[in-house]
Amino acid sequence: MARDIFRGEGGDNLNLDDFPWQKISGFLPFLIIAVVGIVLIAKSAVTVQAHEKAVVLRFGKEKGILPPGLHFLIPFVDKPINVNTQEFSIRLPMGGAENDQTLMLTGDLSAAVVQWTIQFAVSDPAKYLFTMDHDPIPSRNVSHVGAVVEAISQSVMHQLVGDYSIDEMLTDRREEVRAEAQELTETQLARFGIAVRSLQLQRVTPPPRVNQAFDEVNASLQKKEELVNQAKRERNVMLPQALAGKDKLIQEANGYARRRRAEAEGEIAALLAKYEQYKLAPESTRQRLYLEAMEEVLSGDSPITIIDDELPSVLPMMQIGSDQPSGPFSPKGGVR
Repeated sequence: MARDIFRGEGGDNLNLDDFPWQKISGFLPFLIIAVVGIVLIAKSAVTVQAHEKAVVLRFGKEKGILPPGLHFLIPFVDKPINVNTQEFSIRLPMGGAENDQTLMLTGDLSAAVVQWTIQFAVSDPAKYLFTMDHDPIPSRNVSHVGAVVEAISQSVMHQLVGDYSIDEMLTDRREEVRAEAQELTETQLARFGIAVRSLQLQRVTPPPRVNQAFDEVNASLQKKEELVNQAKRERNVMLPQALAGKDKLIQEANGYARRRRAEAEGEIAALLAKYEQYKLAPESTRQRLYLEAMEEVLSGDSPITIIDDELPSVLPMMQIGSDQPSGPFSPKGGVR
């Protein structure tokens, strides 16, 4: 019947025995080799997209990482697994609206609504494949990565928020919380070959039911800051004046000290001069000093009362009407 299939022109049957099988059989090996070669080339060619990297497995073990582009592998020996390495961004916690996940307990036992965005990407495809699942050739997609990122990031954020008070979260420690959250999240995700590009706090607010109270607190804090700034401005004005007054007082004190020192030096010089005179003529010097002292005392306007029954005269050294020995240091005489 096979012979009846082939018919020539005019309806004549073709005889298969007359077909040139010997000529065709000479090209058959080359034809088989060409077909096998095309199949091998097709099997060995691997295309890695721009947003991917390929992990090459050889007999179940990692052989290398292929960058984006066209690559050729050993067919039936090397097996590539493409991993999406593009950057993704998700907002956490999932859902967006206030719920049990967004409401976090602070260190002072208050509550805060915390929401943040995190940007991440697979940075180590091999580690990502072999640590995220026990199966060395798992099927990977963005949802798997997002689930891991969400779980770890929320755990870190709950831990950090619990270390700060609500006031610190709302004011000056907010950036510190953000930086610590990014660092800790990146450290934990690095074990799975995932890198954190950025973590930003989008919302840190008190629960709506206590918003009014916190607004009043914020207003008080702003007022406090204004008063502090006003005090600093006044200090900046008064401090130079005080410093100038201080310098003036110091100069006056130094001048007074110099005058007193000069006066003291003059008095010392006068006393030394009198002492030299006393050494030359002790008796006459004593009498002169006594007279000078009495002159200074009696020259004042205030009345002076002298009470001494044994004193015959106001000036015993002058021996007016008295036989007592002269001199200011007589045994029984003197002005008192």
